Amino acid sequence: MHTGLMWFDNDPRTTLAAKIQKASRYYQQKFGRLPDLCLVPPEALDAAQADPTQEQPITVRAYRPVLPGHLWIGTEEQNS
Repeated sequence: MHTGLMWFDNDPRTTLAAKIQKASRYYQQKFGRLPDLCLVPPEALDAAQADPTQEQPITVRAYRPVLPGHLWIGTEEQNS
């Protein structure tokens, strides 16, 4: 993903899944399409993996350059 939407939410009471859902809804309203990729700080993904009940229709990957409290959400580029 080269372009996307940077989302900030540092509320520790909100789960990663809820943050991704909010960011996804906003992305859809702004760009008229659903995102399919969300890049998060590695420590956020580690915490989310500890809860196996969380399922996302969006691929979530750890990406070290994303700062804590932030998400980078968008569409994955297809190599043709």
